[in-house]
Amino acid sequence: MIIDHPLCGPRDAREFTVLGDAAWMDRPDPAAPDAAEAFHAYACLRANPAGVTRELWWHEHGDRSWLVVTRDTLSHAVLKVELAEDVARASKAAR
Repeated sequence: MIIDHPLCGPRDAREFTVLGDAAWMDRPDPAAPDAAEAFHAYACLRANPAGVTRELWWHEHGDRSWLVVTRDTLSHAVLKVELAEDVARASKAAR
């Protein structure tokens, strides 16, 4: 599988380590009244969808950047690749 890295260009997926669901970037607010339940769901509950999903990938054998990779888990087709830093900034700006 080829990951089209926004900075390094097309790279083999073996250069990367997958962390998992990109929802890990949206950490719950520890000061919220339901913080315990939110952190339990954040740390322990996982979905395993068949189809399009967003995942965090680390370019371990390259520039060591974090990426958000949108791919289809059924076909392994990579649909979109973004720098995780850009995704986090856009998320904060949208709030």
